[in-house]
Amino acid sequence: MRLALEPEWEAHFEPHSYGFRPGRSCHDAIEAIFHGICHKPKYVLDADIAACFDRLDQSALLHKLHTFPTLRRVIHGWLKAGVWDGVDFKPTQKGAQQGSPLSPLLASVALHGLETDVQAAFPATYASNGQVHRHWRPIVVKYADDFVVLHEDRNVMEQVRQVIEEWLAGIGLELKPEKTRICHTLEPREGFGPGFDFLGFEVRQYRVGYHRSGRSHQGFKTIIKPSKEAQKRHIKETGEIVRRYRTAPQVALIAALNPVITGWSRYYATVVSKEVFSKMETLLHSQLRRWSRRRHPNKPARWIARRYWHTEGSRHWVFGRTGEARLRRHGETPIRRHVKVRSEASLYDGNPAAAW
Repeated sequence: MRLALEPEWEAHFEPHSYGFRPGRSCHDAIEAIFHGICHKPKYVLDADIAACFDRLDQSALLHKLHTFPTLRRVIHGWLKAGVWDGVDFKPTQKGAQQGSPLSPLLASVALHGLETDVQAAFPATYASNGQVHRHWRPIVVKYADDFVVLHEDRNVMEQVRQVIEEWLAGIGLELKPEKTRICHTLEPREGFGPGFDFLGFEVRQYRVGYHRSGRSHQGFKTIIKPSKEAQKRHIKETGEIVRRYRTAPQVALIAALNPVITGWSRYYATVVSKEVFSKMETLLHSQLRRWSRRRHPNKPARWIARRYWHTEGSRHWVFGRTGEARLRRHGETPIRRHVKVRSEASLYDGNPAAAW
């Protein structure tokens, strides 16, 4: 079913929709945000939809799909089939199933049109006090049911919020109040600090001197790095692995930690992460020191260090034995800037190479 519907909808999806689409990723969404704020600080509507999959209006979704009767009947049957929760059967009069290959596509279809309608509510240019402001329409960057809206004017952001709430009401959804806020990328506003978190990244601008802000001399720099919550989750995960393998051989612990370190580092290797990588290495080293001391409570620290760590070239404290598997470092992953996919490109347009 997904293979039947996806090529058609890829031709219709909006340019800044990145969630669970072929050839697009979280990094494309982050790059789109960077391009939207790198030249001018902006207000941000950081929004989250409350229970998107659970409250979605099924009739509105089927109407928006606008597919031929055979597919419509099958999808309608799936939506109305109900769910088993243990021994309890629950009907599904609203919402869509989660976890199937078709679920992300249905969510993208349901939220299709949000970006277009928000931008259509505002003129492309705006004149004020004798000045003409170009590119006045808000920038909407959407990843599945998470999205942010960027604009330089605070009053416009309030209007955007009203437009979004009315639009979502048409498909049975609403914003989650506790996770929806208006903040600023450079200055603290209304009790919120500068910057915001999106998809595990912290997006923030910092004031710098005249000669340190690049050729444009804007007086600020845009820095994107792993969010503090993402760092806490990662070091908590490594700590749980270390505790789970507290009686296992060193080789088994290394085999369990390496994929986690590699995956996390590669996800954040497209932004400013060197200092964060170094911090994660330090915290993980402390966890491994506690792991080793627990195994040998009566041995001196020098003996424990020689047993579990060795030197490779100019680098000391390499966790692992010489000639065997060793623990990967976060900093071994090189920082490489991500090249954003072209907004109008699709893998189904006959020229996949032109997407980048």
